[in-house]
Amino acid sequence: MVLRFWYVSPALLYLCAATASGQQSAPIVQPGAPGESSKNLTPSTAGAPVRAPAEADTKFMQGMIHHHSQAVEMTALLPARTHNKDLLAFGKRISISQSDEMKYMKQWLEDRGKPVMDHSGMIHDSMGHMDMPMMPGMLTPQQMQALTKATGATFDHLFLTGMIQHHTGALIMVEDLFATPGAGQDNVLFDFATDVDNTQRAEIKIMQGMLTKEKK
Repeated sequence: MVLRFWYVSPALLYLCAATASGQQSAPIVQPGAPGESSKNLTPSTAGAPVRAPAEADTKFMQGMIHHHSQAVEMTALLPARTHNKDLLAFGKRISISQSDEMKYMKQWLEDRGKPVMDHSGMIHDSMGHMDMPMMPGMLTPQQMQALTKATGATFDHLFLTGMIQHHTGALIMVEDLFATPGAGQDNVLFDFATDVDNTQRAEIKIMQGMLTKEKK
């Protein structure tokens, strides 16, 4: 049995198609907009064999799970620390999209027999686990502590500057992936990494606009 995922921007569309003889294909899951339910769609194409990933591909996915988990942790602070409706809506969008992407990346790793990381930054495999190093752009423990203690306008500023730093780190990770010889050749991973790059560039511009508005 092989399992194939397609990652489609901007709807965060991914499918899980089982192609073993006699086994029915799983549904395509399309996450809904913030506050809306996901939709199950019918796959229009059959899955293709999964190619063995390059080492850099595996490390990228493991690292991006770790990276995304901190972004989701940051957005979880929003409801108790700000009344900024625009920021709350924006943070919810990040939380939903990156949570869905984490599920996708974990499944991608599992399908290829690679160790998967949990939210604490540990990589789990048959040999136990090991710590995951800090990825580019991730907030330091001191920055996270300051964000956790802040409220109101101070929190809004720290959140926006911190998330811009965080997103910029994700762009560096994508750039490093594509700069590595032999990496990014998996079509599914290529589409996913390209979408991460496009999405986070667009979100950086939105946050920069929020910071500009904050100064007026």
